[in-house]
Amino acid sequence: MTRIPIALQLYSVREACAEDLPGTLEAVAQMGYEGVEFAGHYDYSASELRQMLDDNGLACCGSHHGIDELMGDELMPAVECNKELGNQFLICSMLPEEYRNSKSAWLEGAQLFNEISERVRPLDMWVGYHNHRIEFTEMDGELPWHILFGNTSEEVVIQLDTGHALAAGADPAKLLEQYPGRALTVHLKEHSATNEDALIGEGDIRWEEIFCVCESPVGATQWYIVEQETYPCPPLESVDRCLRNLREMGK
Repeated sequence: MTRIPIALQLYSVREACAEDLPGTLEAVAQMGYEGVEFAGHYDYSASELRQMLDDNGLACCGSHHGIDELMGDELMPAVECNKELGNQFLICSMLPEEYRNSKSAWLEGAQLFNEISERVRPLDMWVGYHNHRIEFTEMDGELPWHILFGNTSEEVVIQLDTGHALAAGADPAKLLEQYPGRALTVHLKEHSATNEDALIGEGDIRWEEIFCVCESPVGATQWYIVEQETYPCPPLESVDRCLRNLREMGK
């Protein structure tokens, strides 16, 4: 199986980033993370961010965007910024209500992702979508997850969030198997029925099943991205412990 590098979604340590982004990136690199995914740039330019990444030996493996930042005249500036960062993956972090309040709305969203993908793939970029829990509540007899991804091009990235999926009653590994070759980046997030602050490896996710799919041609995953949104200890310590737990699992 192919070894997949591990990155951190910086939303996990957003307060530290807002206070001291250069210092936070340095701390993340010292923990052993190989890359980061941005969720905002904290008023730094793309060139300044790239320099910080290079100074710490970090890659940019993704960037979360609102869908409005990926539409119309806003798309090319986003592409140019991310090219400066060395990032190929433009991930929509959540769709607004108008794209998820009915089956037809989800289908409209699917067409939108197809159109964006057609614009960015010739530029060696990818567009994708990051799930929460709403995608696993039936709508007109179907799950929005399948309405969306069953009607998008195979070149639209599925950024599965393992914790959200399990919390909503879905099986993360099976979700990956149903759409082979599209989970190019995967969010590793724990879920526990008894401990809302559980870190990776301390909850109910069957991690070996996730790793098995991701590290096969079925998953085709290029990056594991840790995201921690609840904390049993300070956020930087929490994400450090997540990485340590992954290392203990052989990752």
